[in-house]
Amino acid sequence: MKKKFRWLRLSIIVCLFFSLVACMGSNSQTGLTKVKLVEVTHSLFYAPQYVAISKGFFAEEGIEIELSNGDGGDKTMTTLVSGQSDIVLVGVEAGIYVTARSQNQSTVAFAQLTQTDGTFLVSRTPIDSFDWSMLKGKTLLGQRRGGMPEMVSEYVQRKNGVIPHQDVTIIQNVEFKNLGTAFAAGTGDFAQLFEPVASKLEKEGKGYIVASFGTDSGRVPYTCYLTKKSFLDQNPDLIKRFTRAIYKGQQWVETHSTEEITLVMKEHFPDTDPEILARVMDRYKKQGSYATHPQIDEAEYNHLLNVMQQSGELPKRVPFSQLIDTKISTEIMSESQ
Repeated sequence: MKKKFRWLRLSIIVCLFFSLVACMGSNSQTGLTKVKLVEVTHSLFYAPQYVAISKGFFAEEGIEIELSNGDGGDKTMTTLVSGQSDIVLVGVEAGIYVTARSQNQSTVAFAQLTQTDGTFLVSRTPIDSFDWSMLKGKTLLGQRRGGMPEMVSEYVQRKNGVIPHQDVTIIQNVEFKNLGTAFAAGTGDFAQLFEPVASKLEKEGKGYIVASFGTDSGRVPYTCYLTKKSFLDQNPDLIKRFTRAIYKGQQWVETHSTEEITLVMKEHFPDTDPEILARVMDRYKKQGSYATHPQIDEAEYNHLLNVMQQSGELPKRVPFSQLIDTKISTEIMSESQ
């Protein structure tokens, strides 16, 4: 009798355990699987992601996004490595750094969101016919060392016959969030700025966009979704559904007008001037910054490695196959063919 009771008690414990496991990561009220997504910053540059959230594309795939701001590449990758996030949206260079410097952490980039740099060169005065040689002898308020925006900037300079830090003085001790304010206050002859800061300065007459780093540097897998290889191996269907939702967002942005995209962005950036929102959406869309599909291209990845190598920031050439997984994005794209 005691033996039978012990077996009954064990059966109950086992059932409770598996019930708990089944409920982990899911919302009991909605029935959706919760995914902890950390973005490197909250930016209009990531419009397809916000469209996927607002238009219910994640919900259609049975996913509830818990979105948070990582406030920088290093902090964002730390959330992934430490298990505080399931997926991160970050520059591929962050994954390259982790892969090159660690034998224990295996991260995978499985989908792409943006395919060009998102910064613009802002001048203190209007320039009708800008040429990159105009940077010579000037001071450029730049981005932080080792980040993709700064590496792209230096790549574009070299490409146009300007030697970074020699022909042009680059200021790199101003925090990212203070760049626009510093330029407006008189720091630098030029500044490398993201949107909407660049357009705000232009509207206020405090700066003038004269060139696009994204246009002049070419396509690269600029911002991608990364996860741990162990998480992907354990949750292939979840990653597939996540990627499908992102693809839907990318296609929606590609096939809808600037006005329609702007309406969605208002939900995520309520404090931004609608006129600025429209201007930014139009600018990013026209220069092809938003990837139209999630698949990461090997040639574009190698171009990114070359950009990093020229800047002296590449720890080693991490092979495409070591960091990038295109299997899921290929399957998703084949579904619509």
